[in-house]
Parts: sequence; structure tokens; C-alpha cells
Amino acid sequence: MKLGASVRMAWRAITGHKLRSTLTTLGVVIGVAAVITFVTLGASLQAAVIGDVAGDQPPEINVWAGPEQSVGTGQGGPGFGAQPVFTQHDVEQLRAIEGVDRVVPYATIQTTAITHEDDTVATSQVVATTPPYFEAVELRAGRVFELGAREALLNPAAAEQFATNATVGDSVTITRADGSRTTVEVVGVLNSSAATSAFEGFGATPRVYVPVDPFYTTTVESPTQGVNQTVYSRLVVAAEDAESVEDVQTRTSEYLNGSSDAKQLLPRNYVFATQTNEALLEQIQSLLDQFTGFITGVALLSLLVGSIGIANIMLVSVTERTREIGIMKAVGAQNRHVLGLFLIEAVIIGVIGSLLGTGLGILGGYAATSLLEFPLTFPLEWVPIAVAVGILVGVTAGLYPAWQAARTDPIDALRYE
Repeated sequence: MKLGASVRMAWRAITGHKLRSTLTTLGVVIGVAAVITFVTLGASLQAAVIGDVAGDQPPEINVWAGPEQSVGTGQGGPGFGAQPVFTQHDVEQLRAIEGVDRVVPYATIQTTAITHEDDTVATSQVVATTPPYFEAVELRAGRVFELGAREALLNPAAAEQFATNATVGDSVTITRADGSRTTVEVVGVLNSSAATSAFEGFGATPRVYVPVDPFYTTTVESPTQGVNQTVYSRLVVAAEDAESVEDVQTRTSEYLNGSSDAKQLLPRNYVFATQTNEALLEQIQSLLDQFTGFITGVALLSLLVGSIGIANIMLVSVTERTREIGIMKAVGAQNRHVLGLFLIEAVIIGVIGSLLGTGLGILGGYAATSLLEFPLTFPLEWVPIAVAVGILVGVTAGLYPAWQAARTDPIDALRYE
């Protein structure tokens, strides 16, 4: 039996039972579409997160003191469990290290709300830092705040969260967790709501920035200086260039583990973490790869269900066409002809299902990324993989039914009612 004749016979058998064939194909369509959608979502998530972390920022080292078990494994992300141990003396000593461009303290002040023109929105914290924190950041309007002034910078998400957008020159009132209220002047709005450093996490969430002086008041007696000094929980150490990052990271660790105030203030079972942006990207990439692999594995289960459906329908088809098989073998059809006929049916179903599933998966990926506001990143290499998997599912699922059909005894088949 020629291949063309086998394909025509297989197609007639498929179109002769439209509902059954449609339901069978639907299992492959859903499985392939789920794989494509989840892979697209994973790739887009990676692009969004990596883009936020990488950006165009200069080479930076994120420094904090955290629990040994979390710092060693990367659990909790940069700054997790950070304790205020870095005194102003430590900040000045780190600034003097060769290859360091700037050292910027980063602290959070617990708040409950922020008010603009009688419109109050909930906010859990504001960021206290110094002007150099924004050296590599573009402003949409205004300027950076000054130390000692009751001023604030807002990112676009924070400025636009009120009924009337907050702009340069407006006043906003910050309500702290202890109930005290401070009115500040908005002196600038950032150009982007993306995170300015790794300590801010990811995503375009509302952020309000204020100067450490006069807002941040946590102090401790410096073990080396013997006087009360401001103490911070996180530092951003920026190197002069990318080539000096590793040397700066090494010198920073040596100082902190040597004669620093932070070493003497370090709680038990806490260690210093000095993480470069490159190391952070690698860590995030590894976590995202695991996440993508997990959701893709879940989607592959849909394909497994689809393959079971194909196998079930093909077995039913063999039973229904027992007399047809007997007639074919009685007029000279060999086992390989019958085997090929049923395998071709399974392959056709797999091809149609995988192609339709790929198209549906592309649409699903586009819809999901649009809903989550991720940049659409479609992994083109998964298209041939999805088609190949769909065909493989069809062949694998149809193999046993085809083999059973081929070994049918023609005499018994002709007797079958």
C-alpha cells in the first residue's frame, strides 16, 4: 500500500468521525498551548526581572549583615534579615578604599500612610538615603533632595497613586508607624518606577525617598570612636568601573571582617554579605530557570493527558473497524500496512493538534504577559519543539492500538459483528 493511499484512508477515517477526532485533537491542542504559554510567560518574566536588576547601573556591591543560613544560600534576597551594624565611621572608611567611587547608606523607615491634598494612601515604608544614591538615575522633573532638608523624591508610581498626581513643589505628609506626621516638599520625580538598587526588590511599586538627615535617627555608640553615630543596615558600594568590582568586593570584605565597627556589632550567627550585581543576576537567573522548569513540567502533564486520550480513542477505533481490518487483510494487506494506517492517523492528529496548540499558546502567552505587564519574550526555539512533541505524543499513543490492529486475525475479524 502506497503512502499516499494510506494518508487518504487515514484522513477519511478521521473526518468520518468528526466529534471523536475533534475531542482527541483537543487534548493535544491544550497540552501544547499550555507548554507554549508557560514557557513564554517564564521567558518574559526573566526578561522583566533581569532587565530591572541589570539596567544601566554602574558596577555596585550590595552590603548587609544577615543570618548565616540565609546569606549562604541566597534565601530571602539581598538585604534579607539585615541588622543595623554599619556606623558612619564604617561608611567613611569604606569610601577611602581604593577603587571605590561612592558608598551610599540605605535604610527604611516604617510608615502607615502618605497624604497629598487630603487624599491618603497606605504605604508601609519610605527609603532613607543620601543624594549619591541617585547619581546614575534619571529624573523626570525637579532635582535630588538635600541632606538636612524636609524634602522627598517620588517615583512615578508613587506620584501617580493619588487622585491628583503629586508634582514638583507639592507637599505630602508622611505618617510614621509611631503615629507622628511629617510634611515634606516634593523636589523631584524619578523618570522610572523600576528599582534603583537590589535592596528595593523588583517591580514598579510606589517608592518615596527622603534624606537620612533628618528622617533616619537610629544611632549606636561606635566601638572604635566611642561616640554615638548613625548606624545603617544596608550599604551600596559603587566601584569606579567594572574592572575594579572584584578588587573592591575583596577589600570591602577584608575591612568589614577586620577592624570595622560592624564586626564588633555583628549579632551571633550573622555574617557579612557582599554581593555584586553580576552575582545577583546569576542567582536570580537560576531561580527563574527553576520556576520556568516547574511550570513547564506542569504543562507537560497536559500533553500526557492528551496522549492517553489519543490512545483511548485509537483503541476504540480499532474495535469499531475490526471487520474493515479483516477485509483489508483478506484482500492482501500485510501487518505493516495496517500498522502504518493507524500510525498515520495518530500522526495526523498529533500534527494538527500541535500546530493549533502552538498558535493558541502564542495568543495565550501574549495575553498573559499583557495582563501582567511583562515585556513579551517569545522563545522561538520552542515552536519546532512543540510540534515535534505533538507528533511524538501522537505516534507514541497510537503505537499500541496500531500494533493490536495489525495482529488481528482476519478470520476472527470477518466474523466480528
